[in-house]
Amino acid sequence: MQKNRIFFMAVLLSILLNSCTETQKKATEPDRVVWTKEQANAWYKDQEWLVGANFTPSNAINQLEMWQKETYDSVTIDRELGWAEALGMNTVRVYLHDALYEQDSVGFLNRIDHFLGLADRHNIKTLLVIFDSCWDPFFALGEQREPTPFKHNPGWVQSPGQLALKDSTQYPRLERYVKGVIKRFANDSRVLGWDIWNEPDNMTGPSYEKVETPDKVDLVLPLLEKSFAWARSANPSQPITSGVWMGDWSSEEKMKPIEKLQVKESDIITFHNYDSPAEFEERIQWLQRYEKPMLCTEYMARPNGSTFAGFLPIAKKYNVGMINWGFVDGKTQTKFPWDSWTKTYTADPPVWFHDILRNDGSPYDPAETELIKALTGAK
Repeated sequence: MQKNRIFFMAVLLSILLNSCTETQKKATEPDRVVWTKEQANAWYKDQEWLVGANFTPSNAINQLEMWQKETYDSVTIDRELGWAEALGMNTVRVYLHDALYEQDSVGFLNRIDHFLGLADRHNIKTLLVIFDSCWDPFFALGEQREPTPFKHNPGWVQSPGQLALKDSTQYPRLERYVKGVIKRFANDSRVLGWDIWNEPDNMTGPSYEKVETPDKVDLVLPLLEKSFAWARSANPSQPITSGVWMGDWSSEEKMKPIEKLQVKESDIITFHNYDSPAEFEERIQWLQRYEKPMLCTEYMARPNGSTFAGFLPIAKKYNVGMINWGFVDGKTQTKFPWDSWTKTYTADPPVWFHDILRNDGSPYDPAETELIKALTGAK
């Protein structure tokens, strides 16, 4: 009897010691570090040439309407992802929102999982965007407003939004959101990567400049740095990034502090460009000094000269992944140009600004869709 008691005490002591050791190990384990160029390029070698679109289903005006339980429309999403697959697209970039996690974390995560399943069924990987500084600084959960006719992106909302940026007591909830989402999908092969913050220093231009806070960049910069750290602490197997989008990136000396942070903390290099093919190629050449894979996560504004015909052949030459803005014409109304916030439109613009397909799935310009299919090998 005494021997049994000693044996069980020894076993219990061993369990306790192992538990303490594991706790100490976890406490001292460093967060995942930024990938080296060798790690990043090894990851990229396993990918096809990445081509796709920033995806919001045509019946959603913004991220909230896309993801909330009452308006998450798997039928529309599945149909439109099928259209993307038919063009040879193999990736989509999709925006999340911190308020959705706060509202219903379990339901939100399950809907993300469901979306990833639909995309995977169409052989599409998903680049998930955590935060966004564009458009309306103030959001409200629940039923979303109807689109203002003829206006570009009339209901898109920022995440985390102005109130949270100005209130550091909300940082713990933002940390829970970043870690909660990334931990859930940290080893999910359906996730291409994590885009931590879209255009973090975007001041919204004429759309919401009257209500935008003038110290926005000063508020975003420390939170962006924290967000990268939170993301890395979840130890994702996929790359973490945030794309530079304007300014002069030709040398470190010419880059703004926020751009330096974005590049320094990114496993792979991502960027936006809505200008001419010549400028697009020049920006690729600027960013080649980092010797890491590149993805252009926003492009294609036809009147600006940013077109599929002008950009895709250049991107293929440099092996740069390409994700254009806009897919199916719908509630975001991004066939209208940015200047629709200052100029009155009463009908479709002479040339669509963004978007590829009409609401019935037919192409706006058949020559474009044929080119995409030809370059992606879909035909």
